[in-house]
Amino acid sequence: MKLSEAMGCYAIRCEDPADLDKVIEEANSVNDRPVVVDFVVHEDAMVWPMVAAGTSNDEIMAARDVRPDFGDSDD
Repeated sequence: MKLSEAMGCYAIRCEDPADLDKVIEEANSVNDRPVVVDFVVHEDAMVWPMVAAGTSNDEIMAARDVRPDFGDSDD
């Protein structure tokens, strides 16, 4: 975040899924400089699209019909 700000960007961090809409609205309201948004996700969350270690971007993996895991459920 500090590096983004040092380069003149507006930086925002979103740590709670409940704040998602508010953070996106805040990012969209900035019109005078680039915006960097840091979305903090659970370490076990499946983040898509994904590139496996040791492969190129040509081998990108996508998931359809997969619900994200925010670490807040028991299943």
